[in-house]
Amino acid sequence: SPAGPSRRGLSYQELKDLKKANVLHIDVRERWEIDRFGKIPESINIPLGELMEALQMDPADFKEQYNQKMPSKSDPVVFSCLAGTRSKQALGFAKSLGFS
Repeated sequence: SPAGPSRRGLSYQELKDLKKANVLHIDVRERWEIDRFGKIPESINIPLGELMEALQMDPADFKEQYNQKMPSKSDPVVFSCLAGTRSKQALGFAKSLGFS
């Protein structure tokens, strides 16, 4: 089957273009990594260890904790990390919870 955007990595430019289209970008690195290496503009940080819980939160609690509207199961979401391993895991978690 053809590899759609959900099955491959994105270049930085593709990510920048997606951001203009209101895609929620979740950075699953640890907080110390964000502090040390910097935050990607417009992204929200939800460390991988918190992600399953975060994606099952009450939307009001999610907004309060992450200062961002909680994504619906059909919203476009992009995950990133340092090397790609954790973002693949994050994608698996999200799919297991019914995110498309």
